[in-house]
Amino acid sequence: MCLGIPGQIIEITDAANYLAKVDVSGVRRSISIRLLEKDMPEPDDWVLVHVGFAMAKIDETEALLTLAAVQKLGTSYRDEIQAFDTSEIV
Repeated sequence: MCLGIPGQIIEITDAANYLAKVDVSGVRRSISIRLLEKDMPEPDDWVLVHVGFAMAKIDETEALLTLAAVQKLGTSYRDEIQAFDTSEIV
């Protein structure tokens, strides 16, 4: 199962290559923000992350409600977080 999971932008690490560090449920990873180049996220913004890409900017309320809902999925949620933790954009 693949889920889009809310993550909070920690920093823009490479603006020229559209890379940012995001925190997803305590896991910090580099992701691509290229798909949002017309509405670039900034530190503290929330984004919906799927397979290493920020797919959309979302507000904090939506992010927290979505996190609460996906955490109720139990094993599927834990598997998704583990997959996120072990993948890497280089």
